[in-house]
Amino acid sequence: MEGDTFSGLGNGTQIDGKILQTFQKNFVQVQNILDQNRLLINEINQNHESKIPDNLSRNVGLIRELNNNIRRVVDLYADLSTSFTKSMDASSEGDSSGALKSDGKGGHKRNRPA
Repeated sequence: MEGDTFSGLGNGTQIDGKILQTFQKNFVQVQNILDQNRLLINEINQNHESKIPDNLSRNVGLIRELNNNIRRVVDLYADLSTSFTKSMDASSEGDSSGALKSDGKGGHKRNRPA
């Protein structure tokens, strides 16, 4: 897949396969954490509704875990944003690394109208 390009942005921009894999991996991590948060929130709500002292005490740890998960999601999105910005900067500077290419071709050739 490395070296492959995909034109899924709708504006003719092509994305290097390696970058796409990184984005996909991060989005999967985010989704897994959000799924875990949903379960935590459900358990926290059940414990709260039960009003059982042990369950309420357990909520302290669950809420800490939820807060840590939210921090992880924020960090992952920040990393994604940074990676995307660097990729776009490399593309606009005519970087030949192949990260992103507006026309999918290397070099600095201009396309002439036919």
